[in-house]
Order: sequence, then structure tokens, then C-alpha cells
Amino acid sequence: MPFADDLIGEHAARMLIRAVASAAPGTPLTALRSAAGDLASRSLRERADLLRDAFLADLPGGYAHLARTVRRAGRAGRAGQPPFYGRLIWPVTNAIAAKAVADGGSEAFDDAMALLAELTGRLTSEFALRTLLNHDLDRALAIIHTWTASPAEDVRRLASEGTRPFLPWAKRVPGILSRPRATLPILDALYLDESEYVRRSVANHLNDLSRQQPDIVVETASRWLDVPDENTDRLVRRGLRTLVKAGNRGTLELLGFSAAAPIEVVGPTLSAQRVPLRGTVAFTATITNTGAENVRVAVDYVVLHMKADCRPNGKTFKLTTMTLAPGQQRVISRERSFREITTRRYHPGRTRSNSRSTASARGAAASPCCRPPDRTRAPRRRRGSACLGAVDPGRRGLLRSGKEREGEFGDELSSPNSPFAGVLPCRSCRPVPPI
Repeated sequence: MPFADDLIGEHAARMLIRAVASAAPGTPLTALRSAAGDLASRSLRERADLLRDAFLADLPGGYAHLARTVRRAGRAGRAGQPPFYGRLIWPVTNAIAAKAVADGGSEAFDDAMALLAELTGRLTSEFALRTLLNHDLDRALAIIHTWTASPAEDVRRLASEGTRPFLPWAKRVPGILSRPRATLPILDALYLDESEYVRRSVANHLNDLSRQQPDIVVETASRWLDVPDENTDRLVRRGLRTLVKAGNRGTLELLGFSAAAPIEVVGPTLSAQRVPLRGTVAFTATITNTGAENVRVAVDYVVLHMKADCRPNGKTFKLTTMTLAPGQQRVISRERSFREITTRRYHPGRTRSNSRSTASARGAAASPCCRPPDRTRAPRRRRGSACLGAVDPGRRGLLRSGKEREGEFGDELSSPNSPFAGVLPCRSCRPVPPI
């Protein structure tokens, strides 16, 4: 897996140059050639923006000229000429959106929306779509809603993914954030979609909404569970994952959990108090149903990693979901690795771990921070947590890539259907869509 910033590198820039040169013979492409050698020190979005601006500089003129060139490049790539898919599509779609907005006309806007839909199967148009959403939200949403009936799963996914409130690596759309119900008709049209690729996007969109609008999300999930298919339960659980981790009462009740469950937690116990970088620590805890009825329990654990300023930064991980009979006891064991990964930076100091279930807190342990005592702040305790102790990663780990927020793109990068999987999308399984 490449570093995030390397998803758009010099190779992608050279591919773009070849594709445009084939579609527009005789064009010098001076700006693109210069930009190709100036990517190394930039973050991912900065690389996309640099190539977008170079693409626009090398193809002056109106929107119609740029759109014709892009469509010619797509047809040439399908005929065995320079390829026109993969990472290079990101700056191309950004250029299309920027040129349509600069044009200012409804004809250019509508054609740009259509062209983004045509290109999205070659990588994704989700980032470029944000520019058009910011320019005319209502017009864009009306067009996007028609995409939910497209026969192409990539276009249907674009309808959900491109309108996510907190799409990773993408600019925000203030109109969507201020009107949280604006995208619900799109999600309502797609939550029963036959494609797992589309449904996964719908779940992530719902999860984005939950960050600021938990009541709307619980209401929406409840409606979907009233008219489900065989995939709805899984989709809803994924869409509610942040609210489950936060212990949102309405969410827990919707999923069949009780915040007042008679659960007793003994432990947890750590296998070590100091752990070297790349090492692991094991923990165990015993959970008992002390009531007279069966109890369904969701168990998570929270790792509070030390930040550079010595404040803990919590990250919740799923452990298990189980049903305990009256008096039944379960021992939970898990190992936690401190190996280097590209999306997390480790700092010296104590790293706290808490377990969480539907039960009340059963214990606590405080660990000193590397700051002076008068500035040390203990992490805020949450209902349903039991502290597991503290471990020391030992020293700083691998620097994370770019400026992106931790963890937000992890699911997309690991998905086999992700447009970002590998160095270039596999074209043997999914043919290049025509434009």
C-alpha cells in the first residue's frame, strides 16, 4: 500500500500528459510537464490541485473545448492509446468542475455533472463534485438524485459518496452541513441497492451525518429497519458505528441494547505495563450478567494514544457483541499491536486503554503524563467504561502521511472495491466505461 501522498505521483502526471497529448495533438503542455516534477514535497490534495491548475493552463479556452478534449482522451484510451483512468482522473475531474463554474452557465454546469458521472468509473469524481455542489447546491442535488436510478453502480455510489458531509480528503460543502436533511432522499433511494459497494457508501454517509445530527440518523435508521431487506441490518449497524461507540442511548435501544443492563466487569488486566514500539500488549476482562434475564452486550475498547502535547486522543475499537444468559460469565481477551502504520504517530509517554460495554463504569486507573503535574488532565470518563491500565509505546513511531485526519479513509483504502486500492485500478475485472 503506497503512502497516501503518493497516490498521485509523477507516474500519474506522465500518464496524464500522454493522454492529453494524444487527445490534443500539438499542444505543448508546458504547465503539466513542469508540474510533474514538482509533486514530491506536496500533500495529496496539493498534488491534485497543482495538476488541475496545470491542466487548465495548458488547455485555455471555454468549458466546451475542455470537455471535448476530455471525451476524446477517454475514447483514445479505450482504443489502446495512452490510458485514461486511475489517479490522473482526480485532477481532470477537478478541472472540469472548475471550468464549468468559471463559465457560469447552466449548460456548462449540467454537462459537467454528466461528464463527472461518465468519468467516475475510471477512478472517482467524488472530489470534483464538491465544487459543483458548492456552486449551486439545489441544482446539483436534483441531478444527483437521478443518478440513484443509474444502471452503473459507480454512478449510484457517486450520488452517495460525493455528497457525504465529511468526505475524507475533500472540501466541505457548507450547504450540506447546514441542511442535514438535504441528502436524505438520496440515501433513501439507495439503502436497498443491490451493490455492496453502493450500500457501504450509504452507511458511511449515514455515519458522517451522525457526527452532528444523531437524532436525524437514528430516525432515518429506524425508518429503514421498518422496511428492510436482507442487507439492511448490516448497513444500519455500520452507519451507526460512531453513535454506538459514543454510547448514544437512542442508537443502543434501536439495536437492542440497554444502557442499564445488569453487567459486571472484573478487570481488565494488562499483560505488561511497558511495551516497546512494534510490540503488543494483551488484556483480559471478565463480563458477567448479574440479572435474571438474557442481556445483549456490545463490548468495545478505547485506546487513548498520547498526542504531541501530551493530551490523550481516544480511538474506539470493536471487541464483540454477545448475549449473556442470567449468571453467565464470559472472559474477553485481545492483543493490541503498537506496530508502525502510515496513519498513526506514536509519541513517548503513557497510552491508556479503556473497555466499554453497556454496563456502568467498574473501575479506573490514572497514569501520569509527561507534562508538569499542574497541567496534567485525566481523560474524561464515559458511562460504560472500565480502565484497562496504561502502556508505554517507548518512542516516536512513523510520521503519518499528509494532513488528512486519522483513520477517516482507512475503510476506503482497504476495500477491494475502493478506487484507491493498489497503484492503479484493476481493469481486467471492470472494463473502462465509455464516455
